[in-house]
Amino acid sequence: MNLAIIDYNAGNTKSVINALRRLGIEPVLTADADLILKADKVILPGVGHAGSAMAELHKRNLVDICKAVTVPFLGVCVGMQLMMDWSEEGDTQCLGLAEGDIIRFQSNEYKIPQIGWNTVKHNDSPLFKDIPQNSYFYFVHSYYLALNKNGIATTNYIQPFHVAIAKDNLFGVQFHPEKSAQWGEKLLENFLNI
Repeated sequence: MNLAIIDYNAGNTKSVINALRRLGIEPVLTADADLILKADKVILPGVGHAGSAMAELHKRNLVDICKAVTVPFLGVCVGMQLMMDWSEEGDTQCLGLAEGDIIRFQSNEYKIPQIGWNTVKHNDSPLFKDIPQNSYFYFVHSYYLALNKNGIATTNYIQPFHVAIAKDNLFGVQFHPEKSAQWGEKLLENFLNI
């Protein structure tokens, strides 16, 4: 399988590559348009500030490339957030691949960011095939996707919100499957089989 990971200096790239290697896949880390658009699958990783991440995608001429991907395309954490319309973080216009806005958590009772394990409820998306309801996934984030029509999985931290999306060839997860042990590995395997 020819799998491209979009190279824009994202912080979790190495852990995503290592998780894929454990599944027997040797991904290509690249900012080359031809390699990305010829891939069988594409992953947009991400950790950090949405505004800085979008600036880096623009700097590397990757915005239009992301919009042109037609094969299964997975966004991870900030990668998923960048797939949406807008992020409150830095008042950032994102890729607009799926409808929805990314909002900052507001709470005086809960720690922000959410760091740690949380249960996930999902629908029958192939991304969650053979993953039990309320399985635990690992999160590190201060911003979340408000509930919307593209959501395929939810959790609750301060309030319910979507932690996974699917639209056409597009998939995204707020949590880190590459750090989510058994069920994170299963989710990546499911993505490879879509």
